[in-house]
Amino acid sequence: MSFGLNRAEVIGRLGADVTVNHLVSGGRVANLSIATDESYVDKNSGERVDRTEWHRAVTFQPGLVDMLTRNARKGRLVYVAGRMQTRRWRRDGEDSDRFSTEILLVPGSRIQFLDRANGNGAADAQAPVDGSAIPAGDAPAQADDMDQIPF
Repeated sequence: MSFGLNRAEVIGRLGADVTVNHLVSGGRVANLSIATDESYVDKNSGERVDRTEWHRAVTFQPGLVDMLTRNARKGRLVYVAGRMQTRRWRRDGEDSDRFSTEILLVPGSRIQFLDRANGNGAADAQAPVDGSAIPAGDAPAQADDMDQIPF
């Protein structure tokens, strides 16, 4: 018997508007680029060092793709919880494989905007959290179903 847990959670800012591509099969895929920041003090120089890590999130869920098209704008603060996936592919004419690790948003995953978009679609970092959560499945979120983020 094997056991495993494959779950990734990220809170960060969108580095760009959502990118939606059309598939040969007729479906669509939405891609998000999420930045998380951390800082530390370098033990040798004593100076503060800021570091940004970039994460990719992807979904094929039609309802979620539509919601992201309307709401996922550069700079928005977002919480994403999904499954890690690494894809491997090779470009024509190249001898080596390429890899991409991303957070896959499938039914049961979560995405929640932690700020409100202002009237022109940009993020308003001073607005309070509205508490709305969007599950990655087809069912709408219910207030009693939302996870609380403890911070």
